[in-house]
Amino acid sequence: MQEDHKIAVLIPCLNEENSIGQVIQSFQSACSDAEIYVYDNASTDDTAKVAEECGAFVRHENLRGKGNVVRRMFSDIDASVYVLVDGDDTYDASSVNTMIETLKTNHCDMIIGKRIEQHEDAYRFSHRFGNRFLTNIVRFLFGQQSFDLLSGYRVMSRRFVKSFPAISTGFEIETELTIHALSLNIPMMEIETPYRQRTEDSFSKLNTIRDGARILSIILLLTKEERPFLFFSALGGILFGLSLVLGIPVTIEWLKTGLVPRFPTAILSASIMLLAFLSLTTGLILDSVARGRRENKRLHYLRLPWLG
Repeated sequence: MQEDHKIAVLIPCLNEENSIGQVIQSFQSACSDAEIYVYDNASTDDTAKVAEECGAFVRHENLRGKGNVVRRMFSDIDASVYVLVDGDDTYDASSVNTMIETLKTNHCDMIIGKRIEQHEDAYRFSHRFGNRFLTNIVRFLFGQQSFDLLSGYRVMSRRFVKSFPAISTGFEIETELTIHALSLNIPMMEIETPYRQRTEDSFSKLNTIRDGARILSIILLLTKEERPFLFFSALGGILFGLSLVLGIPVTIEWLKTGLVPRFPTAILSASIMLLAFLSLTTGLILDSVARGRRENKRLHYLRLPWLG
């Protein structure tokens, strides 16, 4: 195995002038042979200036949203190993070598930094609850092991990065990364890493309700795309139950009297039942389509060399 692989540290940033310098210096010390790229997401402070002064390669993405920045990074940067980390100085740079070595030793395509809180204020209750809730949904839908779904600290292979069809625009990008790996059964692991609280003059851009709703919507969207039979059969089951609730009283009354006095209800119940079976049929058809799409994505992924 070659040991001269190019390592790129990718740091998406929005108004992180108070912490970006420390992040860059920490990764320069921990991984001296890595190239550090800071993508400024239309910051209104001196994030880009501080990053340049610290020796990072600074580029700009004016379309706001972390997903937009990550998509641009993955497109622009050519490397063997990619380290994705936030610019808020909450992640531990000293863990990066262990994560990279684990990636190489176990021939993985993604290593997730599982956050271990170092302070009770590092992880707000709403964020912790939201992470567990969304993680459990993904585990239920995709039937996989436990993982830190929303961790922003990841080490990835070139093969994974260059075959990743990023569609997210915001903080749901981490969810998309994880679901993409789970859907294609791409090898990934977790490494525990310390997680610090933000500095007093640094503020989180993550809104629990707004971004939680967006993350939940991307989970449902990707479930429809990757597991259409599960999605549409669940929808069909709901419609089937609703049809029974409306139709059973009408049916009982017809059996007793031979009359259907609530004719509109009977029509509605029958229509909903037809929609239920239509949903199930749609799921069966789209499941075959999704299987073909997964095979094509898998073949594209396998065409690329692991670390380039």
